[in-house]
Parts: sequence; structure tokens; C-alpha cells
Amino acid sequence: MESFDELVVQYQPMIHKIIQSLHIYKDEDEFYQTGLIGLWEAAQSFDERKGSFSNYAYTYMKGKMLSQMSQNNQCNERLIHPKEEFWEFTEGQESTLFLEKDMINTYCEGLTEKEAKWVITMSIDHLSIKEIAEREKVSVSAVKQWRSGAIRKLKEKVALN
Repeated sequence: MESFDELVVQYQPMIHKIIQSLHIYKDEDEFYQTGLIGLWEAAQSFDERKGSFSNYAYTYMKGKMLSQMSQNNQCNERLIHPKEEFWEFTEGQESTLFLEKDMINTYCEGLTEKEAKWVITMSIDHLSIKEIAEREKVSVSAVKQWRSGAIRKLKEKVALN
């Protein structure tokens, strides 16, 4: 078989054609490198008894690029890129949230730690009873007991004022 440099010169148009056929327009250089890696791996694993190298190289390089596309898509799905307006909105939220937490903590005076935890997570984090139970690794009925105790004590507090 030829040297790898000769293979690169010979199969460079094929790599570009695969990139074009897969409609790759972002990170084109990265996919070109992936094609070169695929070409090198194809040259290493090619068996002359099983057919022509050009068909094998084409299939191997295209498969390598498709795998790379799949990995990139999975990675992008896991990442969230909010629009710029989101960041502008949240900048002012921190001080408001701090004041909100401070105010809620004043209401939690006289509650047990778990009852206060229910009030805070329900009102600030907006979690359901089931979600609080999962987060705290307790049963749903335990969280319901925290809720009923907190509501009872808060009603008594309001009645006294």
C-alpha cells in the first residue's frame, strides 16, 4: 500500500465530498480531521482480499464522521445555551431572590428545621411534595407531615397578629 501522505493527496477530494454530502457547515476543519483519522484507520485495517480500498475508505470515513456528528449532537443536547435576554433578566434576580429568602426565613421562625425546609423549597424552588421527598430522600408522607405542621404553626402565628 502507498504511504499515508500519498493517500491523503489522493483521497482529500473524497473527504470534502463526504463533508458536503453530510451537509456539514459548522466545524468543517474538525470533520476534515475526523476524515483523515478515518482514512488512516481504514488504511491500517484494510484487507485486500475483501474488495477495493476506495469503497472501504469511503464507508469507513463516512461512518467515522457520522459517529462524530452523533457525539456532537448528544453533547449539544445536554448543554443549554439560553438566549442573551435570559442572562440580562437573571442579573437583577439575585438581589430579589436574596430578599425573598430573607423574608421567608422570618416566617419560618418557630418552625422545626424540616417544616422550614418545606416552606423554603416549596415557595422558592417551587418543588412539589414528591420532588421534595426525592431531594431529601424521605417518604412523601413525611413531607406531608412537614407541610401540615408548618401550615398549622403559620396559621397560629397569623391568628396571634
